[in-house]
Amino acid sequence: MKSKVLKIGLPKGSLQETTVRLLKKAGYNIHISHRSYYPVIDDEEISGMLLRAQEIPVYVEKGYLDCGLTGYDWILEQNVEVVEVAELKYAKEGFRPVKWVIAVPEDSPLKTIKDLQGKRIATELVGYTKRYLNSRGIRADVYFSWGATEVKPPYLADAVVDLTETGSSLRANKLRIIETILESTTRFIANKSAWKDSWKKKKMQNIAMLLQGALLAEQKVGLKMNVPKKSLKKVLALLNSLHSPTISQLYEEDWYAIEVIIDEKKVRQLIPMLKDAGASGFVEYPLNKVIP
Repeated sequence: MKSKVLKIGLPKGSLQETTVRLLKKAGYNIHISHRSYYPVIDDEEISGMLLRAQEIPVYVEKGYLDCGLTGYDWILEQNVEVVEVAELKYAKEGFRPVKWVIAVPEDSPLKTIKDLQGKRIATELVGYTKRYLNSRGIRADVYFSWGATEVKPPYLADAVVDLTETGSSLRANKLRIIETILESTTRFIANKSAWKDSWKKKKMQNIAMLLQGALLAEQKVGLKMNVPKKSLKKVLALLNSLHSPTISQLYEEDWYAIEVIIDEKKVRQLIPMLKDAGASGFVEYPLNKVIP
């Protein structure tokens, strides 16, 4: 009997490193050889292929792939019909949405989107940009840019629609943002027919759950401590976890062990406060997955 296999598209390029790292935290070890587009995944039920994120929505819609990880921007750009299994809030440099913005040279007379009427616009997001402008009654010459889009103005374009996380590249090229047209995050998408297959659907749901758990764990840590009975209420008042803290009585009757999951960025402020409240013996540890 032929074993069941889920065909998944993984993004090559800017999202690749973060995606592979998250999949590892989710429990899937992936080996990618230097010249291969077919990663080895330690799950015989998953067959992966590395592709540009821009292409993945098309191949998923057509059924060449059962599912894939790509950006919301490329789903809209390709104008495909797929099932969105999960939103995964990560990008190349962090865990916040990326933005597609309209930008012009700092000294450009163009001030608002209305000023783009009849102008030249360079972008990799041609289809979505045209639809966005048309919906606002703006007709412009939108053409595809093969990269280095931010250097096109003013000689090759009057404006650009470019992707940014921090805005640093735009500022470095003396460009000024006049409007944000789209915010995008990574999405786990599925082919409609594959989603109707009960085995594939369950497999995809499990992958999505583990990936979301790995993402949530990126921003949290586990924290253990010992607390004397007399300080218990004061310490508990300072803690904030996903659920109530786990409390265990130690061998010595007047002492308790407390374990919580908290936001990592809060730990450096919280531990001194907990120490002052009477807690001791702190152990902080990283997490692979947090699944509510």
